[in-house]
Amino acid sequence: MACARVPLDEQQVTEAGPSGKERTLAALHPDRKEERCFVPYKPPPGDGSPAEVEEFLEQARFIAEDLEWLLALPHDKFWCQVVFDESLQRCLDSYLRQAPRGLDLSTLPPSPAVADVQRAVHKAVFLTFLRMATHKESKEHFITPAVFGEIIYDNFLFDIPKILDLCVLFGKGNSPLLHKMIENVFTQQPAYFNDLEETVPTVLQVFDTILEKCGLRCEGAAAMEPVKLSAQKQPTAMSMNLEELGDIILYLCDSTTTIHAFLDIFPAACSSFHSHGFLSRLPPFYEAAVPDLEKAIRKRNFDDKSLQEDLWKRLSHSCRKMVETTHLLLHHTCLQPILEGRENMQTFAEELLQYFTSFLPEKRFLVDYDEQFPIADDISLLQQALPVTDETRTCYLLQGVESSWDSTGRRRPAGRIQNEGASSFSANQGAAAASSDGFGPQERLRGAEAELDAPQKGDNGAVCPVSGPELESLLSCIRDLLPDLGEGFLLACLQEYDYNSELVINNILEDRLAPNLEKLDRTMPRPVKEELPAILNNRSNVFDDDEFDIFRRDRVDMSRVWKGRRKGETAREMLNDKQHIAQQRARYQTYETVVDEVVVEPGEPGGAYDLDDYDDEYDDTYDMNQVGANDLDGDSLLNRRPFTVPQVLRKGTKAEEEEQEEDEDEDVSQNHVNRDQFVQDPALLRERAEAKRAAMQQKKGLRPERPSNVVGRPKGQGQTLETFLDRRKKEANKSRVSNHNRRTMADRKRNKGMIPS
Repeated sequence: MACARVPLDEQQVTEAGPSGKERTLAALHPDRKEERCFVPYKPPPGDGSPAEVEEFLEQARFIAEDLEWLLALPHDKFWCQVVFDESLQRCLDSYLRQAPRGLDLSTLPPSPAVADVQRAVHKAVFLTFLRMATHKESKEHFITPAVFGEIIYDNFLFDIPKILDLCVLFGKGNSPLLHKMIENVFTQQPAYFNDLEETVPTVLQVFDTILEKCGLRCEGAAAMEPVKLSAQKQPTAMSMNLEELGDIILYLCDSTTTIHAFLDIFPAACSSFHSHGFLSRLPPFYEAAVPDLEKAIRKRNFDDKSLQEDLWKRLSHSCRKMVETTHLLLHHTCLQPILEGRENMQTFAEELLQYFTSFLPEKRFLVDYDEQFPIADDISLLQQALPVTDETRTCYLLQGVESSWDSTGRRRPAGRIQNEGASSFSANQGAAAASSDGFGPQERLRGAEAELDAPQKGDNGAVCPVSGPELESLLSCIRDLLPDLGEGFLLACLQEYDYNSELVINNILEDRLAPNLEKLDRTMPRPVKEELPAILNNRSNVFDDDEFDIFRRDRVDMSRVWKGRRKGETAREMLNDKQHIAQQRARYQTYETVVDEVVVEPGEPGGAYDLDDYDDEYDDTYDMNQVGANDLDGDSLLNRRPFTVPQVLRKGTKAEEEEQEEDEDEDVSQNHVNRDQFVQDPALLRERAEAKRAAMQQKKGLRPERPSNVVGRPKGQGQTLETFLDRRKKEANKSRVSNHNRRTMADRKRNKGMIPS
């Protein structure tokens, strides 16, 4: 068998041949492959018929069992099967191409058996690719890195399309493992970077193809070519058949989701997309294609409303992924190098501002991007990292963003808007099931969804930022041009467009009102303003219904109400007024009668005299227990520490006190162990510690430390070498104690977040 600590590509094995004779083969040899046929994968049936479901379950179980057998093989057998078994590669390729993506999971039949089998196959395929991307499983089982790169590249075990499919299929929940797997593949075989450079132009061709199918002019060389007069007119999104429109939206959704998943998991690929001008091509495509496709979905008649809702959901998902992809590229190629403090920070800052400037003409894209990733936040980070940033240029960018919001007729949201439905064009339809990409009913609507899901305004509950006369002036200005419209309809339009009369008139004339305004009656009258309920009817106060409640009483005794001192009353009259004493007399008369003994007749209850509430009888339960009386005197606490008269209470002359102190010193030397001293002599403690330290150093054979002498000799007599060394040591170590190095330590605390800056 294979030898330990030898790479698999250098190992030789001896085994019996077809004729029975033993032969020596390389560990990676086609003859060592096991004969096993792997079944190609087919997606779950969409209609959920019993026969098709049963066929899918049987085929998926075969695939799951075969892959589990493959994963259980030893290291050498596994790689022989992976490299030389073509049916295995066809099986894995079929799963990557036909496995349902995130938004497709909602269309699967609701069968627990189908979900369990699909989950098992999904896990087995991921573990297979994970093992295929690992060149070292243990110290004994590994492949030389250079040979590993050649094996996976020459045998097409991995390529750029496979890696893209792996990211979109297994990215959710497995991002760290997938990042390590792809990073190892690109590290061991750098040729994949060249393949990626050749793949990016093909990815960019996707956008040109969609624009061409929608009858839109794309930028670049194709846009400069003249159009023949005899050329057949290209169908648009409004004129093409619904099946072709659905294919275009599915194609766009799959492409944008895959690109975003790949860049999110493997950020090192952002530089390749950036070098091919991806950021210059994506915003114009977004600005040209998205409004056209949105209009087609809204205006065209669908026999199946669920298809319309599904297409709208996929288009909104595509818009969100394009915006997030742009943010990823800007962050990893421009903003992150600035935050990390790399070289040429000014160049990266200039490039970031240049990209933001190029976004200004694409107003729809700019608004959707700023809604999800505020440009003001990125500019703020840029100004913190580079204070020398041109303030005039940044102000121009921020004003351009505000102008884009105004021109699109949308308001900047105050906070994150949550919407319960996945569809925004139908208020009565339920939300679609959450997908594995996280697109659920609670997800915030972005981009295209924001226009069709504008917040509704109440008739009376809306907050009007303009005064009453200004509102009447706006209404009269609009009604002068459009007299057939009702004031209620115009008021709703003003609330929707932030009380901008010019924008309201323009959108009404061009028939570009928001969907919620399209549903309103254009002759709707102005709603009658509801009268607010009286505050006094709803108030609650501790003084309600008292003698001074003027809100509920028509007459109040005003003789009892005055301000300051009562008129006509002097201080003597006020002091002589003993009326309050008469009022308290009845209360204190109840305490005059004291009864020493109360005779209770037989049968009369004692509750009348409160005899059952308190028992004053003496408790003699423990009188017979003599606690501590029989204890021995030797256990007294006084014997543990002798009684000492405090010095303040002592009597005698000073000489007697000195003699007593000398006697006490002698007693301390004799009975030092038994005496309980409150505070010992510090000098004595230092001597003991020094003696103990010297004994320990002598025992270990260490040289005792020389005492420090920084004073030295008087000035003019010269200093010894020891004095110079002691002074240098003190100068070098003085920052450890006292008040030195305070500024450095304060900066250190601030960097750790201990002190708010």
